[in-house]
Amino acid sequence: MKKLPILPCALFCIALVACGKGSEINGHNLRTADKSVKVLKERLPAENRLEFEVSYWTIRDDKKDTDEFLDTVDGKTPLEIIELGKQVYQQRKDNGVQEYAQYSSWEEMISKYVKDRMDQDNRRARKTDATKNKPNDTILYELRR
Repeated sequence: MKKLPILPCALFCIALVACGKGSEINGHNLRTADKSVKVLKERLPAENRLEFEVSYWTIRDDKKDTDEFLDTVDGKTPLEIIELGKQVYQQRKDNGVQEYAQYSSWEEMISKYVKDRMDQDNRRARKTDATKNKPNDTILYELRR
């Protein structure tokens, strides 16, 4: 009888520990890392989503070894990933990487990516609008006798 209250208490403690890492990247493997990044990105304010995504992939590009990359991002919050992304950007810019030479700052690069993403979204919207207004050119045959 004394063991009965221990079980719900233990389950409650386990649930608290499991739910406490909901705002961090799970770096157990690449699949879980990518999945947790996707979830975290959706929880971020709209103005931080692209910066978080660019930071994550900048770090991934910098850390070619999968284990090293997973160790780097495991347990990090989105703001920590953004800070790491800024550091990698600055290191690469200082080392003369051509991709980053065209930007004077991290913020300028992110604003360009935001503009590019908005342009892509606008093109997709126009494309779907154009297909909606198109007449139905399909030919339907009556095959019943």
